[in-house]
Amino acid sequence: MFPILLILVGIAVLVFGRRLAVLGAAVGALVGLAIVHLVPGISDFWLQVGLVAGLAIVGFLFGGFARGVVELVIVVLSAFAGAAIVLGVLDLFNFNGGVLDWILAVVGAVVAVYGFRVFRHGRRDWGLIILAGLVGALLVTRGLIILLPSLQGV
Repeated sequence: MFPILLILVGIAVLVFGRRLAVLGAAVGALVGLAIVHLVPGISDFWLQVGLVAGLAIVGFLFGGFARGVVELVIVVLSAFAGAAIVLGVLDLFNFNGGVLDWILAVVGAVVAVYGFRVFRHGRRDWGLIILAGLVGALLVTRGLIILLPSLQGV
């Protein structure tokens, strides 16, 4: 159930990624996955599902209710998305660098915020489209790896 949920959230982001609430839910789920893999004490399956789902709901609510402060929300979401993308990619390659993981996550957050600001032009919000595409693709990939363990390390 857990990997299928990740795949469905990833597909939803790829399809509806320009909606801020959907992107917020996906970023929350991706941050939850990063926390599950970085904190060694979380081994219970339902605790993992609860953490990922809880952060996805918080991200959805954060993205949905914050229409008045959209610019601030988008900057925060892009920073979390950049950090979660870096941590997700590092986890895909089984890289465990300890403090280096967190340093790279901060660098990823800064690069995501800068990239989002650079690619934000007019009606076609390419910064949001690029972040949504990366987050959705990473969620689908993570779900497929959990669902089909033979993909691990490929």
